[in-house]
Amino acid sequence: MPAPLLVEMLGYAGYDFVVIDQEHAAPNPETLENLIRAAECSRVTPLVRMPGAAPDAILRALDAGAQGVVIPHVRNADEARTAVRASRYHPFGERGISGGRTTGFGSSALPDYFALANAEILVAVMIEDREGVGAIDDIVAVPGIDLVIEGAIDLSQSYGAPAQAQHPDVLAAVAHVAARCRAAGVPFCAVPRVDGQLEAWLERGVHTFLIGDDRGVAFRALKAHVAGLRQRAGTRRA
Repeated sequence: MPAPLLVEMLGYAGYDFVVIDQEHAAPNPETLENLIRAAECSRVTPLVRMPGAAPDAILRALDAGAQGVVIPHVRNADEARTAVRASRYHPFGERGISGGRTTGFGSSALPDYFALANAEILVAVMIEDREGVGAIDDIVAVPGIDLVIEGAIDLSQSYGAPAQAQHPDVLAAVAHVAARCRAAGVPFCAVPRVDGQLEAWLERGVHTFLIGDDRGVAFRALKAHVAGLRQRAGTRRA
């Protein structure tokens, strides 16, 4: 939900990072900047999930202050390299040069910001297609890929089992991606969806997790809240 107040709440609630969605949602440039500003205010790291690896879109998100980008549906090393080049300055990439809020409107010298951005901007890729699973070794070998995120829901469609994230073929694909990331020394981000998965991933050395969609978390909390009140009220009437 493109609401700066919600991002601020997530930060104060203690989450480590938020992913602002520009793939399935479309906050306008001003709203995106305010979402990022709310994250900065509450000390939570703002990542932006892009519509794809288009350099112009990546540039706008980073110039707005995003601390990283999440690139969906990465299928091969060329797409991974495109994302890295768009996110890094020379000598690691070709990100367009601008000042603005990323440099404190000139308070920091551009060369200092270049070095800081190259060291700190996170580039995450999502593996959401059978092709990406097959190319995972090439993808994680791309210099500058900082994190790989599984996308089991989209993978399920690619494997002919739409919306079946627990399908054996999908679970096997996610496990393969995680194993190849570990072999390459690239962090892997899991998405626990059923009981026991969080613990299982922790035992396998995974420590980064996407743990919910804000709409789903809010809806479940609201349902539990009203159900609890109605149960208490019904008990008192009885």
